[in-house]
Amino acid sequence: MNSIACLALASAAFVGTHLLLSHPLRPGLAQKLGERAFGGLYSLIAFLTLGLMIYCWRSVDDSVPYWIAPLWWWPIASAIMLFALILLVGSLIKNPAFPHPGAKPKAIRPATGVFAITRHPMNWSFMLWALVHLSLWGSPRNLIVASAILILALFGSVAQDRKKSERYGEKWREWQARTSFMPFGALFNGKVAWRAARPGWIPLLAGLVLWLAITWYHAPMASPIGSLGHGIG
Repeated sequence: MNSIACLALASAAFVGTHLLLSHPLRPGLAQKLGERAFGGLYSLIAFLTLGLMIYCWRSVDDSVPYWIAPLWWWPIASAIMLFALILLVGSLIKNPAFPHPGAKPKAIRPATGVFAITRHPMNWSFMLWALVHLSLWGSPRNLIVASAILILALFGSVAQDRKKSERYGEKWREWQARTSFMPFGALFNGKVAWRAARPGWIPLLAGLVLWLAITWYHAPMASPIGSLGHGIG
């Protein structure tokens, strides 16, 4: 098996097992194994498939991209990555979509911070990462991995809404009605006040620190294009 095929299969395994275990297979397996054992199995499979992705990714030659973005796009892409990291950090704070085994459904608080921007801030951070990397560097391994992450985050968001609607019923459907899937959608149509969308100091500062660290880590590259391209995270 060549390295490209290895990476494609590993990426498909990572995405497929994640979606299957997160949604259609989760109820039956969690009931049979118990939540703790299921969580261990889920983490093990995710770790193994991600590790295989990384191994195959390293074996693929990245020296001949199909395209490289023009120089004017790099700073815009970098700004988008900063926004994505703010969404990512904000999604870790009081996220109503996080699993709470055994907890009874309860009312979901009004949408504020990154959840006023989109009800899927974590998945959108991954989708933005994927879209930015697809736009910047058209190498085979980048196309495979970024496409896999994009598919996982997109379909994971759709499946999550469906699963939470079944789990929480009207409470989740009310949450969907007053938020938006697309970033800024609920703000532009008036469902959420713009003042509610302030991310807060923790997401802003932590997102900025992460962005600076990732940019610094990727900056030393052999060529000016490479330096700019790999500096966006």
